[in-house]
Parts: sequence; C-alpha cells; structure tokens
Amino acid sequence: MRRTFTGRHMLAICIAFFGTVIAVNLVMATLATRTFGGTVVDNSYVASQHFNRWLDEADAERQLGWKIVAQRRDGRLSLGLSGRQAPLSDTYITAVAEHPLGREKDILLHFRAVGEGRFLSAEALPAGRWRLKLDIRADGRRGRFIEDIPA
Repeated sequence: MRRTFTGRHMLAICIAFFGTVIAVNLVMATLATRTFGGTVVDNSYVASQHFNRWLDEADAERQLGWKIVAQRRDGRLSLGLSGRQAPLSDTYITAVAEHPLGREKDILLHFRAVGEGRFLSAEALPAGRWRLKLDIRADGRRGRFIEDIPA
C-alpha cells in the first residue's frame, strides 16, 4: 500500500527542522553569554590613540630586564624579582588578581619584602586560575607585568 505525502507530513518536517535550528541557536547564545567575561577595551578609538605610548612604555620595561616568578604559598602569593637591573631598595609592589573569565571579583594585592628579591602578598589568593597584573615601582623605575597563576 502506497502512502501519500500530505500537509501534515510537511508540517512535521518544518517543525522538526526549525525546532532544531532554534534549539541550537539558544544553546549557542547561552554558552556565549555565560563564558565571556567582558570587553578588552571600552572604546577602541580612544585606545588606538595611546597605542604608540604603550609600545614605548613596554620597550622601557623590557630594557629593565626584570624577571618575575610567581608561586602560591600557603594561600598567599610569593614573588621572586630578579634581572640585570633588579630593584635595590624601596620596592613597592601592588597587583590586581583577575579571574580569566570574570566569574570572580578582582582582588587587590599588596606585597611586602621577605628577603633578597622575594615578596609575599599580604592578602590571600583563593584557589583557582588567576591573571595577575603587577605594578612594580623601585628606584625611580616602573615595571608593569602580567603573570598567569595556574589553578
């Protein structure tokens, strides 16, 4: 017995096709909004006006030759600072710990010297993955660095 293709068959096919497309779009939109933590810059034109200055600052920081080693120790962050022009005295270090996906609030960290080129954060850093934006000022020089702290 031969079946005929009716309007109901066509309706079922259309509902299945468009239902699949809509479901996939909803899943993708949900994943996109839950995983992106924000913008890189608020205004790209304004950021472009500072680009050459940022390059000059980065070159000056590279010429300092400072090297950073960050490690977790008992819930705090330990920094090792070395290099050909490592700071000699009056080193002031602050940092902002940012969660890479923006799921946790930023944490402001202050560091105190604990030995030759070693510094320890006064604040605790929760477990997990963090991006550390360091600002180091010493001997009239300034260096800014970004370090990833693994989980």
